[in-house]
Amino acid sequence: MTVLRGQIVDILKQRIFKGEITISEGKIISVEEKEHDVSHYILPGFVDGHIHIESSMLVPSEFARLAVTHGTVATVSDPHEIANVLGIPGVEFMIDNGKQVPFKFNFGAPSCVPATTFESAGAVINSNDIKTLLENPDIKYLAEMMNYPGVLFDDEEVMKKLTWAKHYNKPIDGHAPGLRGDAITKYINAGISTDHECFTYDEALEKLQKGMKILIREGSAAKNFEALIDLASENFENMMFCSDDKHPDDLLIDHINKLCARAVAKGVDVFKVLEMACVNPVKHYDLEVGLLNIGDAADCIIVEDLVDFKVLQTYINGELVFDNGESLIKPFAFENLNNFNCDKKSVEDFKVESSAKQIRVIEALEGQLVTNERIEEALIEKGNLVSNTDKDILKMTVVNRYQNQKPAIAFIKNFGLKEGAIASSVGHDSHNIIAVGVSDEAICKAVNLLIDNKGGICAVSEREEQLLPLPVAGIISDKDGKTVGEAYAKLDAMAKQLGSTLQAPYMTLSFMALLVIPSLKLSDKGLFDGSHFKFTPLEVQ
Repeated sequence: MTVLRGQIVDILKQRIFKGEITISEGKIISVEEKEHDVSHYILPGFVDGHIHIESSMLVPSEFARLAVTHGTVATVSDPHEIANVLGIPGVEFMIDNGKQVPFKFNFGAPSCVPATTFESAGAVINSNDIKTLLENPDIKYLAEMMNYPGVLFDDEEVMKKLTWAKHYNKPIDGHAPGLRGDAITKYINAGISTDHECFTYDEALEKLQKGMKILIREGSAAKNFEALIDLASENFENMMFCSDDKHPDDLLIDHINKLCARAVAKGVDVFKVLEMACVNPVKHYDLEVGLLNIGDAADCIIVEDLVDFKVLQTYINGELVFDNGESLIKPFAFENLNNFNCDKKSVEDFKVESSAKQIRVIEALEGQLVTNERIEEALIEKGNLVSNTDKDILKMTVVNRYQNQKPAIAFIKNFGLKEGAIASSVGHDSHNIIAVGVSDEAICKAVNLLIDNKGGICAVSEREEQLLPLPVAGIISDKDGKTVGEAYAKLDAMAKQLGSTLQAPYMTLSFMALLVIPSLKLSDKGLFDGSHFKFTPLEVQ
């Protein structure tokens, strides 16, 4: 039996009182008001309302070891990334690995594998597979329906997936960046209940008014907190916090606790903030996560105050999993699985013969997944299109890692590299190799380094190369979170030494192949216009 004393935070009744919580066999058996001189606060644990665990580059068990240090007790986790590489076995790997530790992962059935027909993925999950997954009690919801054109045009396979989710009475997550008006109304009427892709106040407000739950996303690349937080005071009952994608170096520092502190600093009432961070995901997804009620699982945290939310202890099912600065979750061994089947490339593979005067250029935007399309002057040397470092227009490639295929080539602005190249086999959503560099030689060197290691992220120059291997599906490390976080931080620093001006160059790079986010992206099959959902030529005639 465990007794916790402190200032107990009753979120729904909006009161704080001195008291004791008694825990027995993982459950809360009493909550009593009692005088004492303990000043810290006891509240339910934080829940990340939408995250891809794979983007931390950690297996679930290692993610949990870091997350509990920030008071996170549960996640709503979309295993979409590993599913695009390995299919249902990848989803099963995530579930099984997560079960090895005291943490509440709540996985969904990935609805879009592959994300589009305009790229090469490692697997397909069709509507029959979705039915199989949703039958599993470990699958809590249908994960983000990124194929919003399929919803709007009543695609038969998309409709079957939505129908199975309704049949099993499981929530359907949305993914509809910039969708407004009659289009978002139809999308919602299809049964889709959430969206984490809003990047403007007006867009989020319209979706809220039409009945959607809106998640404020603040990840390593996409940062929408400032744009959306002013909606919280009036709409908190229908809002949550999420990170979507959280790189390992960031996860070492903070998680949902940081968003709570920022929201309170913005003047949002602390009870409203905590309802978004702790309560709303549990209710919307019907999670088996306790909320400090008698009979609930003892999933709670002790924080120093309700301003900075510094976490002192974390309990899950009554088990102390973080205490005095130390995660008490133990690592364990597991078997790797991978899907990397392409041969090394030559410098000639990255050359593009051209006589064009102008080219289409992807403009990457700081803190956003959306991009702009620009028309820029082409730079041609010896009959080939090349990077123009003076104008920060760099050559970019996506290389099919599942089979041998000629690399796709585009050009991108705002990466800022002055030398070398960076590359990653984390390339949403199909996780082919994606690279940006100042020369064909540097790009080839970076791509081949990843092929040799069957996955990873790297930075190369004439003098140096750094690599973080990702042997699990080519997107996840087999090492502990601290090691991965520190290695990633070194790579981030090297990318910036090479000239990158982006806050999170690797996270931004990984999304430049995400075709479902407008407006211009690159798949292994070519340059893609996400606004019109079709390929578009690199050269402007």
